[in-house]
Amino acid sequence: MQTYKKIDYSRNKDVVLRYIPGHFITPHSHVNYYMDLSDMKARQREARATGEELAEMYLSSDQIDTIMVLNGMEVVAAYLANKLTKIGIVNANSHHTMYITSPEYNTVGQMMFRENNEHMIKNRKVLILIDSATTGGTLRSAMRSVAYYGGQVAGISAIFSVATQVDNIPIRALYSTKDLPDYASYSPDNCPLCKAGTAVDAICNGFGYSTL
Repeated sequence: MQTYKKIDYSRNKDVVLRYIPGHFITPHSHVNYYMDLSDMKARQREARATGEELAEMYLSSDQIDTIMVLNGMEVVAAYLANKLTKIGIVNANSHHTMYITSPEYNTVGQMMFRENNEHMIKNRKVLILIDSATTGGTLRSAMRSVAYYGGQVAGISAIFSVATQVDNIPIRALYSTKDLPDYASYSPDNCPLCKAGTAVDAICNGFGYSTL
C-alpha cells in the first residue's frame, strides 16, 4: 500500500480527503483509489467540520426529520444535525429535534429496522448520509428501505461521490471527480486493472480495508 495523499477542502482546513492510489475491490465495483475517511468519521474536530460543511449545502426551506446513517457516519451525523437545526432546517417531530439512526442488515444483506426504530423512518423526511458513493448500489438499497418503512427520502449527503444523483435525488457531496478527475470505477467482470494483471491491493467496505 502506498502512503496516502490528501486534498484540503477549500473552505475549511479541518476537512481533509485522504486517498490511496491502487487497485481496490469494493462491494459493488473495482476502483483505482481508496478513500481513507476514517479520521473524518471518528476524529472529533474533523467530524465536526465535515458535518458542518455538509449542512451548509441545505436551505432553511428544506425539511429533515431523520438522518439515516451508513458506513459508520454517526459522529458526522450528530454534528450535521446540530448545524442543520442552527441554520433553521425544520422538522415535524414532536420534540422538534432530529432522529439519527442506522439500519441493521438481515441475513440476505437487506437493510432493516426493528419495530422500536421504525417510527424514526415512517412518515419522516429522511436524509441519507454516506461516506463515499461510487456505483450508487448502497444508496439505492437505502432508498428502498426508506420507502419500505414508509418514509420519504429528503436528500443524500456524502463526503465523496462519483455520481451527482441517484434515481433523480441529488447527492450533495464535499468532494467529487472534479477533485479526482482520474478516479475510475469498474464493474468486477470488466476491470482493466484485472485484465492487465495488476494485483489487488485491498478489499474495502464502509468499515475500512483489508490488504491481500
